[in-house]
Amino acid sequence: MNSLTTSISLSLAAAMTLSLSGQQSQKRPNILWISTEDMSPHLGCYGDPVARTPNIDRLASQGVRYTNVFTTAAISAPSRAGIITGMYQTSIGCMHMRTTSYRRSVDNPIQFTAVPPHYVKAFTEYMRAAGYYCTNNVKTDYQFAKDPVPASIWDECSRKAHYKNRSDKNQPFFAVFNWTGTHESQNWNLKGVKTDPKKVMVPPYYPDTDTVRLNIAKMYDNIARLDSVVGAILSELEREGEADNTVVFFWGDHGDGLPRAKRWLYDSGLRIPLIIKWPGKLKPGTVDDRLISSIDFGPTVLSITGIPVPAHMQGVPFLGNQRGPERQEVYAARDRVDESYDMIRSVRTKKYLYIRNYYPNEPFPIWVPYLSNMPIYREMLRLDAEGKLSGPQKSWFAYSRSPEELYDVNADPYQINNLINDPALKDVLDDLRKKHEIWTRETGDMGHMNESEMIEMMWPGGKQPVTDVPYFIVNAPEDRSSKNYRTGGTFSSPMTLSFYCPTHGASMVYTLEEKNNPRWLLYTGPLHLRPGTYNIRVKAVRYGYRDSEELKGTFMIK
Repeated sequence: MNSLTTSISLSLAAAMTLSLSGQQSQKRPNILWISTEDMSPHLGCYGDPVARTPNIDRLASQGVRYTNVFTTAAISAPSRAGIITGMYQTSIGCMHMRTTSYRRSVDNPIQFTAVPPHYVKAFTEYMRAAGYYCTNNVKTDYQFAKDPVPASIWDECSRKAHYKNRSDKNQPFFAVFNWTGTHESQNWNLKGVKTDPKKVMVPPYYPDTDTVRLNIAKMYDNIARLDSVVGAILSELEREGEADNTVVFFWGDHGDGLPRAKRWLYDSGLRIPLIIKWPGKLKPGTVDDRLISSIDFGPTVLSITGIPVPAHMQGVPFLGNQRGPERQEVYAARDRVDESYDMIRSVRTKKYLYIRNYYPNEPFPIWVPYLSNMPIYREMLRLDAEGKLSGPQKSWFAYSRSPEELYDVNADPYQINNLINDPALKDVLDDLRKKHEIWTRETGDMGHMNESEMIEMMWPGGKQPVTDVPYFIVNAPEDRSSKNYRTGGTFSSPMTLSFYCPTHGASMVYTLEEKNNPRWLLYTGPLHLRPGTYNIRVKAVRYGYRDSEELKGTFMIK
């Protein structure tokens, strides 16, 4: 990591311009992420004849289209917790959807935020420390914090966050634009649908009715609007003159926001689009069929930008100078969904999908009130009550599950023919069982822990832990012992000012601004203060903890 080793001026804007960009002979690439929600690869470039996606298809023609990309969860918050940390959500206590939904249906619900291990950081902290300007517009959903998320993660995180806001236009940026218009909730209202319902394909696990077709058609309308947003973001990048030095990622946070897709560990819930354009590095218009997990995204960004990937990260870079070995399988998990407990794990290779249901006596249509808003789901509830579901439709509405499922994903892309009892696949089954058990042990799957016990470990007595207030550490001619202070003072130059927080795993941020809601800089090393007067504010943050109180001090340097 690099620190602010040059003198800071009186203005915050000047302090923000101190970055690696001015210290390197070659400018690092910018990174632009365009993420969307609840969407499988329903795009023209993936061969979907119904999709109206000219801008995304054009992006694919300029970059690489990845065909075997899977998330670690089939629902937003656990998946995004894994993406931002490069860790399985089951390894860091972020697997239940949502932490704030714990016991929501009782009179005295408990809301908590997960507390990951002290060494776990959002990968953007490593980017900020390396001089990148990091912005997020606007969704977070990380499970270890309510909004606003810890100030150490982003330079900007709001609806106005944008790479254009950086004061030094030579500073490399990492910018995320999250489009929520494809979210599950956007499929509830079926008025004014433009896509022809007769042209959509109905999966065999749905009944082929007018309501089902209209609901699927609405999903395609939302994808068409997404395409317009993608076109606008890419056009802006061109106008800003940044396109040639920017690596563009387009991806989704999990599969379709429809029943038996979202929340379920079939391909319909886990497989996502991923398109990457890297000018001068990736051959335009190519296809890559490597198995990739969503927890690989952050480590890959670090690898592309030349920032060392922390050894604790479970994601594997698939591009850049730290590219790792090709995955032979990917893993996913389902745990509590809103109010209802569940526990499912999956192992996916290029040929097979293995699923272990830890609650085999639970029905497939487990009670999830949010899901009950979906027209397809209501339609299936009605038809089931009337005894009109059959085949794969009835199988998904069964009142118990097989303890294990095994599918040949090439012969059975919808995963409706469970081969768990096929003697010809015994060796395959034994191998995937073993892989699951090894993964469970090696990753420390916290889904095996009672959630109330986990909460007690994270929030003792049901109370959120609080990050300690930092200290000022002064190194000046008046006192070379580097004592700690909670106040400012008058000192002679040359001097350095450091910050210290006794909370295990805390990050610290600081600002020279005196207004409310200032822009916080990530602390990475001593500040070299030239003669002048400095009003400095510092606070410490720890994921899952409440932020510390602010430490304020005025330093007069002679």
